[in-house]
Amino acid sequence: MARVARPRRSRRTLSTLVVLVLLSVTIITLDDTGHARFFTSGVKSLASDVYSPLRRGVNGVLDPIGRFFAGAVDYGSLERENQKLQDQILTLELRKSTDAAERRQLAQLQRLLATNKLPSVASLSMVAAEVTAQNVSNFAATVSVDKGTDQGVRLGDPVVGPGGLVGEVVTVTHQTATVRLLTDGKSVIGVSFGHQEEATLQGFGAGHALQIDYVPSTAAVARGELIVTSGLQGAALPPGIPVAEVTSVRSVVGAADKQVWARPVADLDGLSYVEVVQWSGSS
Repeated sequence: MARVARPRRSRRTLSTLVVLVLLSVTIITLDDTGHARFFTSGVKSLASDVYSPLRRGVNGVLDPIGRFFAGAVDYGSLERENQKLQDQILTLELRKSTDAAERRQLAQLQRLLATNKLPSVASLSMVAAEVTAQNVSNFAATVSVDKGTDQGVRLGDPVVGPGGLVGEVVTVTHQTATVRLLTDGKSVIGVSFGHQEEATLQGFGAGHALQIDYVPSTAAVARGELIVTSGLQGAALPPGIPVAEVTSVRSVVGAADKQVWARPVADLDGLSYVEVVQWSGSS
């Protein structure tokens, strides 16, 4: 039978493939042994030089197209979702802040109304005022209010807040006044407890306990007892206004007085509204 001659093109392709395989094995072997690092580096560099322009050209054409179609599908919905979430967060934050502020103001006004019904101040004229600033340091504690002499506020007037006494007016202008709080280091007022036991309450700065001085060692005073303004004749404050609650009582052997500390019954740290009492006994 006559032998069929293999096509020339097929033989050439096979020969080329064999040569390429042998060349590849040789290059890999030399590269692994480190003897032809310069050769393989040159081949890699040449391949990179040939391929890089082609890759950049293809990517330059395809990447913008891909981004365009991806953006067309996703960008609009993504922006809408982000805006929706931001709107929801803002709404919740505003609602939470507003509700908290309203609840706090409502609670203060309700407590202030209850305080105003006390017999000690119910029959007295009062000027409602809003706290505009708090001035607190290590030893001082005052607040500014938006009422002054034009509204009937006078120097020395007592000031009540939600729960009880806040302090007294120490400076006043036509439209504003400064109130020295009970916790101020210069605050000293006459108080009473028990069966008309008289004492003096003194402040030592914001954040510090109030000290009740001149409590005899024989006096019956207990933790949790309510301290009120003194009822002495001609006192600078009307009698019977709640002032503080006893937090600590300590008897010292041989001492004539007990060591007594208290805390204000009014929330001095969160004042929003107060009432200035027009008290005839004030200076």
